[in-house]
Amino acid sequence: MRQVHGRALGALAVMAALLVVSAAPAADFLGVKQMSMELAAELVRAAVTACRIRGWQVSAVVVDRAGIPQAMLRDTLASRFTIQIAQDKANAVILSGVKSSDFRRNRQDIREEMDQVDGILVLDGAVPIRAAGSMVGALGVSGAPGGDKDESCAAAAVEGVQARLDFGD
Repeated sequence: MRQVHGRALGALAVMAALLVVSAAPAADFLGVKQMSMELAAELVRAAVTACRIRGWQVSAVVVDRAGIPQAMLRDTLASRFTIQIAQDKANAVILSGVKSSDFRRNRQDIREEMDQVDGILVLDGAVPIRAAGSMVGALGVSGAPGGDKDESCAAAAVEGVQARLDFGD
């Protein structure tokens, strides 16, 4: 009888421990999508190529969902300053969740203040990178004769891989 009673108590203790473990909040850890280095490199190359075809020397920067640079490419004759400008445009997308041109247009009321935030420039020329609906990064371009032209090169690069992004597992 003592053996049965001891086993029953042991089983109850195990079950109680399992209940405590299973009661842990599910949101303590989140699974997030991360872009591969290969995809980031492909995007910057496609953006620079899209601008080069049109006769513009630019830099392109991909930042991840946290705004950390993941890939950068500067065309031969693009100014060195275009690297930082492209990155800061991409960071504006990470902050806002929309194209930098939309952010600029929608938030004229805070544009001057936002341009004072270190690492953010509210200028046209950057687009979000979304995989299966989740923002995984942003692509910024700088160096074309106008932010709208920078943005067209960034958009062309993302459109080139959109089918892969749509099914981003």
